[in-house]
Amino acid sequence: MSRGLLDLAPGRRLVLNGIEWTVETLEPQFGHCVLAHDDGRRERRPIGWLIHHPDAKTVREPARVVRAVGVQSPSLADLTDNQLERARIRAEHVLEAATGFRGGRPERASPGEPQPAYDPARTTLTARRRAKVAELKTMPPHEAKMLGLNNLGLRTLQGLTALSGESLLLACADGRWTRRRAARWSITEEVREAIFAVKKECQERARITMTARHRLMHQYIAEKFPDFPTKDIPSRFTLARVWQEWFGPGGARTRYARSAAEAEAAGAGQRLVVHRPGQVLALDSTPMPMKLRETVFGEAVSATLTLALDLYSHSMPAFRLTLASDTSVDVAMLLRDVMLPLPMREGWGEAMEWPYPGVPAEIITEFAGHEVAALPFFAPETVTTDHGSAYKNHELVEVERVLGCNILPARTFRATDKFAVERAFSAIKTMLFEHLLGFTGTDVADRGADPEADAVLTLEQTEHIIATWVVGVWQNHKLGEYAPSWGPGEGHSPNTLFAAAMKQGGWAMQIPEPELYYKVLRKHHVKIHPRRGVKIRGLWYFDDVLDADRFRTPSLRGGKHAGEWVVHSDRRDRRQVFFQDPDAEEVWHVLRWTGLPPEGEVPAFSDKTATELLRTVRQHKLAPRSDGELLPLLLEILSSTTPVEQWPTQQESKPKKKARKRERVARSREHSNAQAAAADRSAADRSADPDAWGEHVRSVHQVVDADRRRRREAAPSAGPAAPRLLDESLKRRHLFLMPSPLDEDEGDGLTEESL
Repeated sequence: MSRGLLDLAPGRRLVLNGIEWTVETLEPQFGHCVLAHDDGRRERRPIGWLIHHPDAKTVREPARVVRAVGVQSPSLADLTDNQLERARIRAEHVLEAATGFRGGRPERASPGEPQPAYDPARTTLTARRRAKVAELKTMPPHEAKMLGLNNLGLRTLQGLTALSGESLLLACADGRWTRRRAARWSITEEVREAIFAVKKECQERARITMTARHRLMHQYIAEKFPDFPTKDIPSRFTLARVWQEWFGPGGARTRYARSAAEAEAAGAGQRLVVHRPGQVLALDSTPMPMKLRETVFGEAVSATLTLALDLYSHSMPAFRLTLASDTSVDVAMLLRDVMLPLPMREGWGEAMEWPYPGVPAEIITEFAGHEVAALPFFAPETVTTDHGSAYKNHELVEVERVLGCNILPARTFRATDKFAVERAFSAIKTMLFEHLLGFTGTDVADRGADPEADAVLTLEQTEHIIATWVVGVWQNHKLGEYAPSWGPGEGHSPNTLFAAAMKQGGWAMQIPEPELYYKVLRKHHVKIHPRRGVKIRGLWYFDDVLDADRFRTPSLRGGKHAGEWVVHSDRRDRRQVFFQDPDAEEVWHVLRWTGLPPEGEVPAFSDKTATELLRTVRQHKLAPRSDGELLPLLLEILSSTTPVEQWPTQQESKPKKKARKRERVARSREHSNAQAAAADRSAADRSADPDAWGEHVRSVHQVVDADRRRRREAAPSAGPAAPRLLDESLKRRHLFLMPSPLDEDEGDGLTEESL
């Protein structure tokens, strides 16, 4: 009895010996399929066994889109444009057979629809289906095959009629277009174990090629699984594809990949969700892509931009411009600026005043003492930086500890750890710097003809322009992918995010005291000299307040620096230092350098200026020297006047001098004897050589040849005379005359004319 064809598509129901099974997966390349029972059992059966099974049949169900277990449902996005168009053409034929219109509705009828064979008012559904099957049989075979309509029958139309919309398009799409990817049959459990073992080994070794990894895989399988057939080991190309699928392209350097793996194992790579302003503050510095001028008539110089960015609202609460590279003092002052409200500047209107709801501008102005601009300020909780020298400085670490900040350094060469501030630098360049004169571009090759000549903005003017742009443009521009977690589809700016955070969780208005400036400066633990004051980095500082009796005794401080006073200095200006009064902590005394003339006559000078001055002094040998440094010069003077040999205690007696002379003569004799023996040994070696006589003969020939060459060179250099011409011989003697004795006696005196 014919049972028809078995439908083994994934999701189909089969009846075997009266028990229903579901086809879970189909592996035609292996000739197997996996059957699943409702109670969770799974069996792997050969396809041939199912074909020859005496009681196997397919359960007929309404047509539906099925998918394999463990695979996400396919969608129209998985189809290419060509595949989607072919599926739509098939669906139009199905809709025409079901409704009489290719669009599926009368209101979507095309010109000429409905056709007589598909008019729903005159035909039945079965008649329309039969007419569609007959129509498709009349289509050209190649066209029907291209559209996939060559095997469309009546039963298929009956199953597809129950679907509509996207389900119908997916049912009309060829299942081979979106079929499940089959696992690589060559990657067995042994090979998988070997690949992961090689991957772990490569993390500890230097970077090697894929060929070397393939050989290590061979070695691992050969030693761990001796019975594994060598022919079943995947090739190098298969290993390369599998390696990229499992572990990615692997373009990272070995050192950084190893550090990333260690950080991930330690839990440092976990995602951090920032949910309030000030939770994480990113700091970074970059050279400005434009030339500035120190003064209006000064030279064109380069500057460094140091930026602080709040990772929640992407606000820029503070920035700094320095003509040289930034230092730890600049970064410390930047953190102080983050905590202070920004005062209104000249030319700023009401649109740039404090706009955030919840805290009126009058309250902020009363606490700050001035009108406040529309820029957030807060106490940072966590500070993330890179590994620059300014950020790793112990002075800055101490400042961050004083401010109560947690330090979260980024990983080395991991720009993604502070990607937001890197993107902010790029945004500033494209949104502001590119429009200013003196812009140098990203690369030297992209630089203008003369950016130094184009530079017209001074450092002060540029700082004012950037501050105006930050408050007026950056804080109000719409953020793209940086939407908050509670409003992913909404449009927000840094100002709206800060205002929303104030409304949701409140805001702690903490305006630091003015003494914060002195607290973030560098500390020095020194003692007070009664007359000279305090010595800071080689310079003496003094003020009349130090003459008080309370400063004539050591400090009452205990601990590591017991008995010493604390003095703060700003390395950017060495003219004065700052001393906190122990009786009134809010009072700070300014100690001026003792070498300064009256106030205002000497400009500011920094550590760099003092260092360069001392270096110049040392180069010209003008620096004062200690006794230890002058000792070599004194020894040179003493050696020239009274050497050690002339000391009375170092004078030797004559017998001793004669003994030393005999020793020197004996050593000289031994040395000359050794030289003579070496010469004799070389002569003996030459005589023992069998080619010695041949050399001697060749030398004799060379001497003879040289003597002949010398005599030839000494001989006259006149060449041989040329023979006489035949014409001259005929003129001197007739050719047909017999010679006579007279002629012989006379010689050659007869000529043709004489005869």
